[in-house]
Amino acid sequence: MKIVYKPSGVCCREMKFEVDDNNKITSAEFIGGCNGNLSGLRSLIIGQDANDVASKLEGIQCGGKSTSCPDQLSKAIKQSL
Repeated sequence: MKIVYKPSGVCCREMKFEVDDNNKITSAEFIGGCNGNLSGLRSLIIGQDANDVASKLEGIQCGGKSTSCPDQLSKAIKQSL
């Protein structure tokens, strides 16, 4: 399943990822945001169970913001599954 998500409150403008029939994340792309951090995030989540990823990333904050790109990815996963 392909998912496109427009995060809010973060620098990343769009998140695209795919989850297979076994609930594993098979690809991820982030448009905008901190390239190094989001490239690292991509490397860490590929091949992982989507629900596990969502629970680990939920609630992470960035600077003084109440959310972050990982937190927004958690929201995207939860909304799509």
